Amino acid sequence: MSDSAITAKTGKGMLLAVVYVTCLFFIWALVTNLLDPLLKTMKTVFTLTPIQANLTGFAFFIAYGVMSMPSAAFLSKFGYAKSVMVGLGGIVAGCFIAIAAAKLHTFSLVLTALFVMASGITLLQVAANPLIASLGKPEDSSFRLNLSQAFNSLGAACGLWFGANFLLKGEIFEKGAVVTEVMREQALGFVSNVYLAIGVGLALFIVAIFMVRKQITEAAPETGKLVSPLSALTSKWANLGALGIFLYVGAEVAISLNLLLFLEQTNILNISAEQAGKLTTFYMVFAMIGRFGGSALLKVVKDYVLLTVVAVGAIAVCLVVIVSKDMVPTPHAGTLNLILAQAPLTSGLIPAFAALLIGLFNSIMFPTIFTMTLQRSTAATSATSGLLCMAIVGGAVLPLIFASIEQATGSRALGFIAPLACYVYVLWFSFAARKAPVHEITEAVAGGH
Repeated sequence: MSDSAITAKTGKGMLLAVVYVTCLFFIWALVTNLLDPLLKTMKTVFTLTPIQANLTGFAFFIAYGVMSMPSAAFLSKFGYAKSVMVGLGGIVAGCFIAIAAAKLHTFSLVLTALFVMASGITLLQVAANPLIASLGKPEDSSFRLNLSQAFNSLGAACGLWFGANFLLKGEIFEKGAVVTEVMREQALGFVSNVYLAIGVGLALFIVAIFMVRKQITEAAPETGKLVSPLSALTSKWANLGALGIFLYVGAEVAISLNLLLFLEQTNILNISAEQAGKLTTFYMVFAMIGRFGGSALLKVVKDYVLLTVVAVGAIAVCLVVIVSKDMVPTPHAGTLNLILAQAPLTSGLIPAFAALLIGLFNSIMFPTIFTMTLQRSTAATSATSGLLCMAIVGGAVLPLIFASIEQATGSRALGFIAPLACYVYVLWFSFAARKAPVHEITEAVAGGH
């Protein structure tokens, strides 16, 4: 590397660029995790069924399947600085569509807003991971990536806490409240205020990124030739890994979206929506703890061994939740509902803690499946990486399956059967990967969720 290139990567402007790009990880995690309290708000305000309420997750995560390839194409043509600014602009546009949806009392427009926000986040993810690795000295790239991922977990926890405090206030969320038009207006007003604050804040942040665009452009890696993620479908392990990511992300999102609703139930914790929303923060706190602890353990434990351990743990705690007594017997409830509701099953703190603890076991699944797949795939690394990122679309599908089970059985706890099945596949994947041939990852890739 030339002296001028080294200087370009170590100046004050570069440090500022690192700070700003690291903030992107925090931003997209915060926006993504507002989905959980938002689902409760939409369900209450618009009197939605479980399946309808979970369309919030569908509208958001379907963007990963639809927009991953266009985002990669945009990045390859316009570069990293413009991609970051356009990605942020997409989130801002989505925020203002959400404000319009709140003013117009239109749920379909809320879903449109979430899709637009997620499209911007998809472009940010495609650009930010390799970008943060290149901003600075090469020997410090691992530190920068780990720091950014830590801010991603912090952003997730803050999104849940922020949403619980500012989206779940008002009389409409009190147990037994008769919903009135005034209550709806108040709740949608909170939604409008939250997204206005985020939209204005990110608009100012775009200006900040614009000011360091030169440093970003100088330090950014070559965008290179666009490789279609679909070319990785020729590799057995690329397909197995993509299915693993699809199911894992689907399980994580399904649980996260419905966790607040599970905790607030009379037969579980019997608390307000706001209190339940604040408690869900621990789901992400456990995930953050698991990421730090898991990173340390991966230095001394084989990746497939640790993946086996966390998959078994996730299955175990899901089973605890599934047998929880979260149903109230009613004359029209089905036979299964009546049997389980009257059985001496767990209720209260035990299933609540088990549900929150799933975050700990989720923690290292995404990066571990991602890396194990790259090491075993016979397709180009960039194509395999792209296919795995597209597989995040599982977050759009599994919540609807979760909601369908809940709606059919009358039990939110039984909805956890869907993520349980996903974790069984992850367990199988960890065993299957043990004897598969591995190779070094020769191209710079990154993935994050």
